[in-house]
Amino acid sequence: MKIKAAYLIVFLVLWSALKSYSQEVKETIPLLNILENVSTTYGYRFNYASTTIADISLLPPDANWEIEEILAYLTEKTGLEFSILPNRFISIKKVTAMLCGYLKDKNTQNFLPFATIQSSLESVITDENGYFEISVAGNEDIINIRFVGYRTLQRQAGLFKSGSCGDVFMIAQEFQLTEIVLYDYLIRGIDQVSDGSYRINFDRFSILPGLTETDVLQSVQAFPGIQSINETVSDINIRGGTNDQNLLLWDGIKMYQSGHFFGLISMFNPMITQNVTLRKNGTPASYSDGVSGTISMETENTLNEEFNGSLGINFIDVSGFIDAPLGTRSSIQVAARKAISDFVESPTYAAYFSRISQDTELENNSVNVLNSDKTFDFYDTSMRWLWQPTSKDQLQLNFIHASNELVFNENADFSGASLTRESSLNQSTIAGGFQYQRQWNDQIRTDIQVYNTDYKLRAVNANIQNDQRFLQENKVSETGVRISSRYLLNELFQWTNGYHFTETKVTNLDDVDNPIFIRLNGDVMRVHSGFTSLGYTSKNRNTTGNIGVRFNYLDKLEQQLWEPRLSFNQRFLKWFNVEILGEFKHQYTSQVINFQNDFLGIEKRRWQLSNDLDIPVISSKQASAGLSFNKAGWLFNAVGFYKEVEGITAQSQGFQNQYEFVKAIGSYNASGIDFLVRRQFKAASTWLSYSYLNADYEFNSLPETSFPSNYDITHAVTLGLSYDLNQVRVAAGWNWRTGRPTTRPDATAPIVNNTVNYGPSNTDLLQDYMRVDVSALYQLTVSNNSKALLGFSIWNVLDRENTISNYYRNNGLGGTTEFIQNSLGITPNAVIKLHF
Repeated sequence: MKIKAAYLIVFLVLWSALKSYSQEVKETIPLLNILENVSTTYGYRFNYASTTIADISLLPPDANWEIEEILAYLTEKTGLEFSILPNRFISIKKVTAMLCGYLKDKNTQNFLPFATIQSSLESVITDENGYFEISVAGNEDIINIRFVGYRTLQRQAGLFKSGSCGDVFMIAQEFQLTEIVLYDYLIRGIDQVSDGSYRINFDRFSILPGLTETDVLQSVQAFPGIQSINETVSDINIRGGTNDQNLLLWDGIKMYQSGHFFGLISMFNPMITQNVTLRKNGTPASYSDGVSGTISMETENTLNEEFNGSLGINFIDVSGFIDAPLGTRSSIQVAARKAISDFVESPTYAAYFSRISQDTELENNSVNVLNSDKTFDFYDTSMRWLWQPTSKDQLQLNFIHASNELVFNENADFSGASLTRESSLNQSTIAGGFQYQRQWNDQIRTDIQVYNTDYKLRAVNANIQNDQRFLQENKVSETGVRISSRYLLNELFQWTNGYHFTETKVTNLDDVDNPIFIRLNGDVMRVHSGFTSLGYTSKNRNTTGNIGVRFNYLDKLEQQLWEPRLSFNQRFLKWFNVEILGEFKHQYTSQVINFQNDFLGIEKRRWQLSNDLDIPVISSKQASAGLSFNKAGWLFNAVGFYKEVEGITAQSQGFQNQYEFVKAIGSYNASGIDFLVRRQFKAASTWLSYSYLNADYEFNSLPETSFPSNYDITHAVTLGLSYDLNQVRVAAGWNWRTGRPTTRPDATAPIVNNTVNYGPSNTDLLQDYMRVDVSALYQLTVSNNSKALLGFSIWNVLDRENTISNYYRNNGLGGTTEFIQNSLGITPNAVIKLHF
């Protein structure tokens, strides 16, 4: 009986528990129903968003509770905030917190203005200082931060620093998958990247010997393996190549002119040019021509935070620059520069003018003709407009216009009458470009660019003795369209694809008025190119590589060209790097010299298009391998290379010997080594570079089928020192190289058939070239928002007379006369700049 009673008690307890659980489950009802019951019983009305209470169910509160107890219970169970308002209203909203901070670039520490930040509650934009405030729905709320050119940042609100407005860092979207492998390659601001290129950042730039301005094309000549055979920026020779074999880009726009003062200074205003990339080999498949090298210049591609500008003057020109925001999502940069020769003739101007006048009609006219009223002027203006309509889109417009003009009078007396005629030379460029970039997500980006560039060289040569006017023109007009997409497959691989179209028109005019003779030649080339490449970067960033191919179709010539490209870099044993680079390239434009007195003998080169007859398409193959060691401020870097270039013409090589007027097609090969030792201290950097080059021509149609190249500078050595501490920057440098090859007349019979009888080609050398340069800059604070920069430089401190070219003519006495062109002598310069 007792056992039955016990079973009964256990059964009743279990049944009661199950009944209670069943009732509890059944009585869990939607929050909406609870609110309706409370509203009916207590007379309160609730304000809320339907999404706030959706999908929330719970047990109803006790029927005997006061309204305050009910609200406390609902707050505890739902996590929502219930607030009693006047007139018996109760608001319901998610519990929010305020998150604030400063958005910065992780590498540069620069603020990132106008970035988009989103939570589940709202969307805000950072101000000009990168600051933001945003409401978040608790620590679990997901925050998304987007900014053009940077990886999207996605993080829970609880992971941000609480209690203060801390820094939030974003990482640049590295679509190039490149790493800096050698910081401060020569000086601060010059780095080598894992794809084999060199980058110059003028924001970090220190100082180079002989320069007070950050002249782009003078700066690149500091690298081993790069020379200027005649000491100009318009004749830069990369590993034995001619200047026309260099691809020159300004914000992606191809440029056919590079210098002011007909090559003595760069035409690209240093105030607006922010970054430069130099490539000797291993060019990405997205780049087109330039069989010797690529120099790519870029303006700043981020919105500025506030208005700033600068004004400057030196012994050559006066310049100005402004960088101004246009609202919150746009900014504009404008730079302008003009020669000061209209106001004063400085020692530097006089030295430059004398240099460009050597052995030209400006300096040497006919015996009875006197030149007078010589004037020279140059100017340039550049513009970059940037607009970011959304956090994923960016548009950019560029414009550049540069001009050089030389005018002088030729005077003569004939039969007692005085005659005067004007001769002139004008060289100008006008170009513009449009770029659109769309960041679809963290993996995909597309770029579109459209540009047009127009180059014009025009000379009027007045010949008083023959009562003749000779007009010459050389024009280049090019339009280009480039579309590319970049896809980050994962953390290791990137895939790039694209299409590139160019249409290039070249026109040459020779016009004589007495007797009337007009020759006008115009050619057009259209090229369709497609490219693809695959980039790789290992997780530990020690291995990077890029392999690609470019296909080109030249429609006029019905020619197809396949060009593989390769770059590889491996870091090992912590301090060592090995690189391997290779490329096939072509180009269908080149510069030729028909006569040494063309265009007044000053800028005698004219652009021509390949026609596959007497001017073929130039093609090149190049391979190089390098090894570097970098530890404790010491850098040792050595690169060996081999290059073959086919399709060159004798007219493009600047012969002034027995082949001056010969039309021949040939090739050249160049091999050598570039070596650098750099020691970096806390405030100083010193370097020693050495380049060895062996470059030879092959012209099967010439009597000498093989002989040294005109650009075969066998040995070149540079020793430099740069000191940078606080407001003072000082640099000094020593440059030495073997003389350029030259051809001498035959010693026993210098004149045959009334012409110069030359010996074997390029078997002799001019005297060795040697130059010492110094420069110094001092920065001082004028006010809280402005600084001044004072500086000076001396080019060729020792005033050494370096011969850079020579040639021979029949003197009419059975012998020859040698004509020599010398480099700049001692040339001072000074600069004053105000930054505000």
